[in-house]
Amino acid sequence: MTILSPTALLHELEAVVEQNLDRHLSMAKEWFPHEYVPWSEGRTFDGPLGGQAWTPADSQLPEVARTALIVNLLTEDNLPSYHHQIATLFGRDGAWGTWVHRWTAEEARHGTAIRDYLTVTRAVDPTALERARMVHMSTGYRNAHDEEMLHSLAYVSFQELATRIAHRNTGRATGDPMCEALLARIATDENLHMLFYRNLLGAAFEVAPSQTMRAVADVLADFQMPGNGIEGFGRKSVAIALAGIYDLRQHRDEVVLPVLRQWDIFEVPGLDSDGEAAREQIAAHIDGLELAASRFEEKRDARRARQAARR
Repeated sequence: MTILSPTALLHELEAVVEQNLDRHLSMAKEWFPHEYVPWSEGRTFDGPLGGQAWTPADSQLPEVARTALIVNLLTEDNLPSYHHQIATLFGRDGAWGTWVHRWTAEEARHGTAIRDYLTVTRAVDPTALERARMVHMSTGYRNAHDEEMLHSLAYVSFQELATRIAHRNTGRATGDPMCEALLARIATDENLHMLFYRNLLGAAFEVAPSQTMRAVADVLADFQMPGNGIEGFGRKSVAIALAGIYDLRQHRDEVVLPVLRQWDIFEVPGLDSDGEAAREQIAAHIDGLELAASRFEEKRDARRARQAARR
């Protein structure tokens, strides 16, 4: 079976990009970050302007919600790395280039809105947040397959949906209707991004089924959220999972399975031997996720039972 080069794949998918770009632009709603921020609650911080220093008592949000918001924002902050990656892979011309710039502009709005909300409401320590931003952005971001076009399309098909779920659940965890409305608005954008990438990879299954199947298998095998480079991410992700904001069960049942189902992964025809091996790898990975999710849920339930007993 012929292996298509990245350039050939770009040409093969160009028409699909045009169709889905038009679809996206027809569905995307214009919105403004400043409308989701309670500016009247703002107060000047300490420093050159002589305001009040931040204290933990300033924040009314649960600790785990603050943690999730910081992780979500720092993830959005690494947009320059993401833009560089997709601009390098997809180019800056034609429909591909139009999408690259449109996606980047929409994602930049997310970071602006979340940071404004956190700063105005004094939800987090702004000094610590800025230091974390500097560390995270100075490191930059690269995914495990950032030089492979199909791998990158597969990755964002799952990642955008995972991000949508994380934003929505973070908003609910805050207990703040304003924050929940903001993150629901952002999650709507993330869902449209997921649909764009998912549709493109669906088309890739038609023109290069075995290459695409291998890309999906490889991405799932070592999938990491883009915030995994954040300092203390392991500890933060455990807290987020224990709170039910984003855990292995959600990853399997609400992200991986729906996307695979949309591609009808187990009915894709025309696979060569490596494509079939990749499909078997995907099936085994799903089973492994089920086992891992069940074990995590058992441990989380036991932990909650111990806490309840102590209380």
